[in-house]
Amino acid sequence: MTRRSVIAAAASAGLAGVALAQQPAPKPPALSADLVKQFVIAGHANLPKVKELLEATPGLLNACWDWGGGDFETALEGAGHMGNHEIATYLISKGARANIFQVTMLGQLEVVKALIQANPDSKSSKGPHGISLMRHATAGGDVAAPVAEYLKGLGLS
Repeated sequence: MTRRSVIAAAASAGLAGVALAQQPAPKPPALSADLVKQFVIAGHANLPKVKELLEATPGLLNACWDWGGGDFETALEGAGHMGNHEIATYLISKGARANIFQVTMLGQLEVVKALIQANPDSKSSKGPHGISLMRHATAGGDVAAPVAEYLKGLGLS
């Protein structure tokens, strides 16, 4: 056995270990479609139900329901177009993925400005059910009024 063969064998063994360590963990089964739909519906206006379902099934946090024709919605997005600050902030605090629609409803003007500056066409994007940024700002009430004014300045109504 040569020094070279020992080094080659050690390197091979090390790489094999790295490859094995990088294998993804097996995924749990898919979430029940009925459970996802219940969670998304609750996200519109039922904080106790959102908390109950999320505690029992944490994988629901970013689950999407397809209302048909690719009209996907998460519980957070439901809270967004309903102007439900309490549910939206709760879900975000749990790690839900917010997008321009929720930050609009929550009145986060500087975030909205930065997103639109970086992606100007996003001002015309439609959220779930085809709901516009302006409608999300309106749903946000007084907190989102500065965002609504900003959007009006961009020619949106």
